[in-house]
Amino acid sequence: MDTRKIEDGVRLILEGIGEDPERAGLRDTPKRVAKMYAELFSGLHLPENDLLKPIEGETHDEMVMLKDIPFYSICEHHLLPFIGKAHIAYIPAGQIVGLSDLVKALEHFANRPQVQERLTTQLADIIMKQVRPKGCMVIIDAEHLCMSMRGIKKPGSRTLTSAVRGTFRSRQTTREEMLALLNNHHQ
Repeated sequence: MDTRKIEDGVRLILEGIGEDPERAGLRDTPKRVAKMYAELFSGLHLPENDLLKPIEGETHDEMVMLKDIPFYSICEHHLLPFIGKAHIAYIPAGQIVGLSDLVKALEHFANRPQVQERLTTQLADIIMKQVRPKGCMVIIDAEHLCMSMRGIKKPGSRTLTSAVRGTFRSRQTTREEMLALLNNHHQ
């Protein structure tokens, strides 16, 4: 990541909005923003093959579900955050992965310029590729600040996306089980 280009860009933005980038309160803002962007967009520079390594010697063939995983990402259209919760379920075909690995995979894809639809799909696809389960389902529920604080200005509105793979797609009862588990928790 070229932090110098980010710093130069932030200075230009400050000038463009009519601010003085050398003003005391703004003098270090370009450096702070560059450091923040390095963190927020770290998912662009990490290898995907290291995600979701199976746990040796452990097997399971019933649904595994993580609910209410908080996350944030940056919308690539306006470079504003979208913030929400992800719900991930998979049915192992024997091998399992660490629960924290699923969260790390979510963070990996969230930490790049993103759209919620792609984030949902990328997470489901990496689970299918690396874990090779019978199926998986990912649901993401998020508020987009580009809709809350600008444009139509509708704070509190949420966007839900889902990606359904394998047995979750082919068996309605499997989908219903996941949704029932999710809804029981939210009541």
